[in-house]
Amino acid sequence: MKILLCSLVGAAMLLSGCQKESMKKEMHGQENSVRKTSGNGEHPDAQASGNHTLTMDAVFGKPEKEIRTIGILVYDGVNDLDFMNPRYVFGQVMGTKVMLIALKPGLFKTVSGIEIQPDTTIDKIQQLDILIIPGGFKGTVEAAYNEKVLDWVRKVDQTTTYTGSVCTGAWILGATGLLKGRNVTTNWFDAKEKMAQYGAHFVQERYTHDGKYWTSAGVTAGLDMSLAILKDNWGSNYAQAVMLDLEYDPAPPISGGTPERTDPDVRQMMTELYKAGFNPVIDSLEHEKKKGHAGKHSD
Repeated sequence: MKILLCSLVGAAMLLSGCQKESMKKEMHGQENSVRKTSGNGEHPDAQASGNHTLTMDAVFGKPEKEIRTIGILVYDGVNDLDFMNPRYVFGQVMGTKVMLIALKPGLFKTVSGIEIQPDTTIDKIQQLDILIIPGGFKGTVEAAYNEKVLDWVRKVDQTTTYTGSVCTGAWILGATGLLKGRNVTTNWFDAKEKMAQYGAHFVQERYTHDGKYWTSAGVTAGLDMSLAILKDNWGSNYAQAVMLDLEYDPAPPISGGTPERTDPDVRQMMTELYKAGFNPVIDSLEHEKKKGHAGKHSD
């Protein structure tokens, strides 16, 4: 993050003509002392820093709302790109703290088997300015049935400026009831039926927002959504700067990536694979849920 921001400062200096002034000060420092203060007792570096800040403000403007804390929920089985894309995008914002928030202490393992140390756990976070809920596979379904996780999301959501989900992360967000009556998107698999289960209306879009709730389609769409949130609060110039840092200009080798643009045979095969993976987990958790309800009624 710091490297990018330094680069942005340098670019802003070029745009404003500050570079010439900076070179003069450097030459003056070589002739005299780099520790020499200005007439008001302020070090020249401090003056330059102030000029850079003014230049940054002129190029990027001020954010719509102050964002200090950004949290991304992580858990065993989370999709790597679902959380890393937002982590990278929001990590470019000055003055913010981006945290990976796990369900429990210790390493969590992504869907691809990579073990990562989170920054903190849900027990230690009570409020956030932005909350992002990524998706995955079995761990996502389990989280969507975990009342402790759902209660935490509901509580933190009371403090957020933006609450978002990536891919099947909408299953977790939907299970909280917060998406009821809203237009949302999610991973393509059983999307309409799944969102209807939570009282939400599925729309076939790369990403959507309804009020403060932002949702994205599968995996890579989380990058688009994160950039859209960046644009919404920090402006187009800031979003373009991050896009240039990413050199984000997709050019896929073939048409695809959505059910509509995928060969029917390939789509059917993928659907069956998803069913074979998700349905047994869902059925098992639904069975446990019904047993729990039955036990409560018998008491």
